[in-house]
Amino acid sequence: MKKIWCAIAGVFMCGVAVADVDTSAVGVAENYLNSITGLAGTFVQTANGRQEQGTFSMLRPGRVRLDYDNMPVQLIADGRDLYFFDKSLDQITTVPLTSTPAGILIRENIDLRNADINVIETADMDDKFSLKMNLRGQEGIGNMTVIFDKSPVKLNAWTVVDATGAKTDVAFYDLKTKTDFPSDYFQIQRHRTVSTSGGDDFYD
Repeated sequence: MKKIWCAIAGVFMCGVAVADVDTSAVGVAENYLNSITGLAGTFVQTANGRQEQGTFSMLRPGRVRLDYDNMPVQLIADGRDLYFFDKSLDQITTVPLTSTPAGILIRENIDLRNADINVIETADMDDKFSLKMNLRGQEGIGNMTVIFDKSPVKLNAWTVVDATGAKTDVAFYDLKTKTDFPSDYFQIQRHRTVSTSGGDDFYD
């Protein structure tokens, strides 16, 4: 499960490269991301030759949730921290959301040209375009490429390469505008377990 956490966290934790940057593409992506309040849909994650799928939800500023269909795992950002919740172990791993590039993508005011995120390359791919980026001062921990549909502009996928060169692809499907999430939706909902030793354990 630790390998899964490293792969997933890489999506939210983005080498230095010299490449062309199309400032107009950066502007289009920035305007689109700032126009989003909430999204919901599905995703397929590919890493280490293995595919996992699940549901994706986002509410700006600062909130994201990924639920995996075939793993007892949740990834939740509550606006302050990013949590990886392994339900099978009742174990939570936490990192500050401000330390992750994805945290910048869902902040209240997204600035891809002057903030602490550094767009190092753009690419044009017929009906899509992409931005490759990392965090200024943290280039050694890897990079993140975000792919957008062109018409209409829409989040399509992201790819993360971590410091070891491991690659994680996440593709999004059926993304729709959604803002009416329950008030506690972006909080970890812990559970009640039945003890075999005579007592029950309760979790918030």
